[in-house]
Amino acid sequence: MNGTVPGPDGRPRCGWCAAAPEFFAYHDAEWGFPVADDRRLFEKICLESFQSGLSWRTILAKRENFRTAFAGFDFDAVARFDDTDVARLMADAGIVRHRGKIAAVINNAVRCRALVAEEGSFAAFVWSFEPQEDRPAAPVRATSPASVALSAELKRRGWRFVGPTTVHAFLQAMGLVNEHAEGCAMRPVAAAARAAFTPPGAAA
Repeated sequence: MNGTVPGPDGRPRCGWCAAAPEFFAYHDAEWGFPVADDRRLFEKICLESFQSGLSWRTILAKRENFRTAFAGFDFDAVARFDDTDVARLMADAGIVRHRGKIAAVINNAVRCRALVAEEGSFAAFVWSFEPQEDRPAAPVRATSPASVALSAELKRRGWRFVGPTTVHAFLQAMGLVNEHAEGCAMRPVAAAARAAFTPPGAAA
């Protein structure tokens, strides 16, 4: 959704916040702010994969359940999940019970563990795809050159459910791009956070 809507304090927010009242808090505190923590990044890319075909409202409402079910998205722990864990997850009404997506999270945990061993951290790898642009927020886009490139590299490494649209939503949420709408009260706040942020792996 393009444009802005009034937030709870009367200041403008990104138009997509109008879809659910709980989106305002998520938008103001998380969306578009840079993240360097491996576990949070892994959690988010997994939740974006679960969102495929669903609404973010559904996933956000179940986020704490997902965290409990998937060991806090500790990819070392999830990589050790076996068929018993898959059965447990398929019986858990608190999450999205999609066998393919559950299997993808376990697979991706294994791949993430290998990636960290090779690259030093998941964060350093992800942030190496940060686009070198300060792009105006409109019009809203579903993919980007950075998401296409990161998606292709993840797939090459054996990751699943990481298409360019899923990955672009991940890049937006984790602050690798600032796609708050022009006029959104959080756009300059996110821009300032990005300016003060040193990407993992960057030279000191």
